[in-house]
Parts: sequence; structure tokens; C-alpha cells
Amino acid sequence: MRLQKHLADLGYCSRRKAEEYIAQGKVKVNGKTITEAGTKVDPSKDSVEIIGMAKKAQKEQNSFVYIILNKPLDYISSTTETQGASVLSLITTENYIYQNKKEEAEKHLQDVRLYPVGRLDKDSEGLVLLTNDGALAQTLTHPSFEHEKEYEVTIHKPLTKDATKVLESGMKIDNTFVQGVTITKTWNKGRSTTVTLILREGKNRQIKKMFGTLGYHVQQLKRIRIGNATLGTLPTGRWRFLEKKHIV
Repeated sequence: MRLQKHLADLGYCSRRKAEEYIAQGKVKVNGKTITEAGTKVDPSKDSVEIIGMAKKAQKEQNSFVYIILNKPLDYISSTTETQGASVLSLITTENYIYQNKKEEAEKHLQDVRLYPVGRLDKDSEGLVLLTNDGALAQTLTHPSFEHEKEYEVTIHKPLTKDATKVLESGMKIDNTFVQGVTITKTWNKGRSTTVTLILREGKNRQIKKMFGTLGYHVQQLKRIRIGNATLGTLPTGRWRFLEKKHIV
């Protein structure tokens, strides 16, 4: 991904403004000053910093908005709709969980440019965080911080002890070793089995690939927690505000 697009996706500024910051030598990637706007970065690995932006963000912290959404299937965690309906299209007052406070919600959302934090695949469902706090978004998505993400995974057959051991020990996927998960609970539902697990990495489709490598078909994948933020009883397709202290 191009550096200026990543900065815009994180909510720091517009893409054009990001190009100005880069040209002025105000942007660092992994501690190194970058002056070429076309520089490619990996959002899952690279640490990005705009010099002076943290201080500015501190002054504007009261304008930050934090939203938790229960994403339905077939929506994508993106700011664009080139590959399908964006989760942003669900952030309307009609979908706000507290219908008696719709006017208040509309006021909070006015002139706010939200971004989904991290990704949740189109064929997965559950908790998605949205915010305009770029610094928090980077903290939650960068692997070095190892923020926990919890999922309920339904597979087509019982999970064996040997498979559990491999999942918790870590394994090789696409020629890359991935960390193990922590399995906290398993229960059977007819022929299917649901597994609750905690993930500290976040590689592309990691959970489905881990189970698939061991011969399991994932029938349903639902995220129920990111950091301290939990989905709870929030209905599918609905959203609510939350405070930063309830996320990290």
C-alpha cells in the first residue's frame, strides 16, 4: 500500500495532505524519514509516524469518535465499495442501538471521517471498531503491540486433541510461521463444533488457513472481542459509541 493512502486510512489526514507531509520530511516509517510519496508500506508490519501529529492529536482528543459495530456477512471492512458494501454504510442513525438518542448520535457523527480498524473478511461477522483516531488504529493493528482478538469459530467436525495442540503451538502457513492461538472453550452443536479462541497476530485469513491446514472447514467465524471491547448482546447490523478506555 502507498504510504500516503495508509496515512489517510489511519485517519491522520487526507491523502493530499499526507503527500505534503511526506515531501516536507515529516513522516517516518520504522523510524526512518521518508520523502517519496510513492513509498510502499505494509500496514500489518510497518510503524508509521507523522512528526508532531501525536501532540496535535492530544489537543484534539475530545473530537475522537469510537464506534463498535456488529458486522453482518457480506460487508467489507473498507472505506470504499469497489469490492462490495462497506461497513461505513451501516453507520446510520437508523442502525444506532439507542433509537431514543438518534439526534445525539447524528450530532456526534457530523463532519467525522471514520475508518474501520483492521479487517474482518466479507464472509466473517461480528465486532468491527471504527474511529477517526489514527494513532489508536495503528496501536490496535500493528503486530508489535499484540492486542488480543477473540473469535468464535464453528467447524464441521469435532476438534481433536492433536489438532488443538498444533493450533496452540503455532504452525507454518504460506511458508511463514504463525503464532499459536489460545483456545478457551469448545462445545458441540450437532455435527459441528464451536471453538472460542484468542488470536494475538492478524495475518490475512489466518484462522481459516490454520483450521484448513488441519483438515477442518470453517462454517462460521465471528469476532467477539478486540482488546477490552466486547460485542456483548449488540444485535447484528447495529452499532453504538464507546469510550477509548473501554478499548485499550
